[in-house]
Amino acid sequence: MTAPNVLLVMADQLAPHFTGTYGHPVVQTPSMDSLAERGVRFDAAYCHSPLCAPSRYSMMTGRAASQIGAWDNASEWSAAAPTIAHWLNLAGYRTVLSGKMHFVGPDQLHGFGRRLTTDIYPANFAWTPDWELAGERIGKWYHNMDSLSEAGQALATYQIDYDDEVGFATRRCLYDLAREPDDRPFFLAVAFIHPHDPYVARPEWWNLYDHDQIDLPGPVPAEFDPHTVRIRAGIEADTRGWTEEQCRTARHAYYANTSYFDWWLGELLGVLDETGRADDTVVIATSDHGDMLGDRGSWFKMSFFERSARVPLVMAGPDVAVGTVPNVCSLLDLAPTLMDIAGGPPAELGAPLDGRSLWPAATGGDDPVDETVGEYMGELTSHPVFMIRRGQYKYIHCDTDPPLLYDISADPAEHRNLAGSPELADLSAAFAAEVIQRWDSAAIREQVVASQRARRVVHAAAGEGWDYSPLRDPANEYIRDHMDWAEAGPKLRYPAN
Repeated sequence: MTAPNVLLVMADQLAPHFTGTYGHPVVQTPSMDSLAERGVRFDAAYCHSPLCAPSRYSMMTGRAASQIGAWDNASEWSAAAPTIAHWLNLAGYRTVLSGKMHFVGPDQLHGFGRRLTTDIYPANFAWTPDWELAGERIGKWYHNMDSLSEAGQALATYQIDYDDEVGFATRRCLYDLAREPDDRPFFLAVAFIHPHDPYVARPEWWNLYDHDQIDLPGPVPAEFDPHTVRIRAGIEADTRGWTEEQCRTARHAYYANTSYFDWWLGELLGVLDETGRADDTVVIATSDHGDMLGDRGSWFKMSFFERSARVPLVMAGPDVAVGTVPNVCSLLDLAPTLMDIAGGPPAELGAPLDGRSLWPAATGGDDPVDETVGEYMGELTSHPVFMIRRGQYKYIHCDTDPPLLYDISADPAEHRNLAGSPELADLSAAFAAEVIQRWDSAAIREQVVASQRARRVVHAAAGEGWDYSPLRDPANEYIRDHMDWAEAGPKLRYPAN
């Protein structure tokens, strides 16, 4: 039996709480809704690290961020780290990447046979944090209250330009894959930038929503935990703040851009239908992390609170059951899942994986596991932050901060820290002991600081990075004089006449 194609479609900074698919009463996501209606929706999926590059690196390798040096958005991704693309190449797949994957370093393919676009962000060490000056912002860093004060509508932005290019290139690639005589299955990963801030949307998506119907965040906690205090200082929430109208406008644009992403998802699903590939393609829709959008007094990501760390995860296609999966899982689990879809792992993985396959659960079976772990070694902290989510409980640890323990079932807004509760003293102590057993926080911090120092030297000496330039062959595109014109037209026509 031929293995199915795989189309992986990623949003950026999309929390499931702000989608119709996961029950938001206002946000319109008809394409993701239809995918969930004919497939499976995972209701407790997390990113492994709530920052763009570390989340993607760990997802693509199936390995914890601390195991591969995926510290932050300027961490070099080693070419020696096997990825989903490498493993699917070995399984006989054609592998293609379109859009953002935040590769930093000389390797700008990481196993993909083709890459259709450049990235939207720099591939050098410009965004390296400094844990020895943890209270200072990265000079060129963009996450601040400008994203709220400048929120609204525009006809064009660099993000809109980028996603239009990514969507066009992907749609064309799907037609090319259908036209090619090659009958090998394909793995096509497409990653859009929306609804990531800046919160600016085109009018046609903005106008889907009544501004007065845009909901506002719930009440802020009576007291902020230390990590949230650091985040608020770093994003200038304390010094600049925001008004209710700025918050509503930012959320309005975020919802609009979520619908824009969803439209592109629908366009790609439409091409699968048109080319007869819908029945033999597993489609996976997800995001790299979420966005607090003002909840708990915070914005963007960089924490393990639900709206920052949770991600949508929806699958549909051959053999996929219809329903929902309540078990806790993670983007770490995608690599072993895709290997199962492709027929099983190769004889040699190259390194042990930290995730589990979700394919049994996706196809209607039982999943005995209901837990995952997370790591954060990026901006606005000076020490690693670790998370364990098991069943209804979430435990968050940082060496510099008091522990956090939440009952997500009873307190989904995470307003009641139970770490000091006498009734849960044994549970809290067990989580604390598990953190010590799982992670050597001091050793990880030494690695992070050493990496930051080295990268700052390299960047200061040679600011130019490795930004990818897509390869094209204009001499053999469309119609050229050396071609047999009578053959060129029919060759590119789909379906053939």
